[in-house]
Amino acid sequence: QVQLVESGGGLVQAGDSLRLSCTASNTAIENYRLGWFRQAPGKEREFVAGISANGRIPYYADSLKGRFTISRDNAKNTVYLQMNVLKPDDTAIYSCAATLSGRSLYFASSYDDWGQGTQVTVSS
Repeated sequence: QVQLVESGGGLVQAGDSLRLSCTASNTAIENYRLGWFRQAPGKEREFVAGISANGRIPYYADSLKGRFTISRDNAKNTVYLQMNVLKPDDTAIYSCAATLSGRSLYFASSYDDWGQGTQVTVSS
């Protein structure tokens, strides 16, 4: 089981950028496929981005492609989510997740381990 801890959230204004980090504290993540999800108040959790174990293949929600970038540094046991041109609709709790399976990264059910999440609030 991977223990994941997110950081980097906060309150920003529309148009600002944020970089979220998710670090594994008890296991090397180099073999794990990783993802970011978000959940806004009153809404279902939605896929944001995913990345292959070697970091070469990213996956994005179509609506976020171009504004968000996922990356990873296996030496630091960390996955990142760079978010640019933030909008009020991006306000949510952002969580990272990990899986060793080959299941689709687009679905929350594919992941085995989750972090607690970090709050991102974008004011207009």
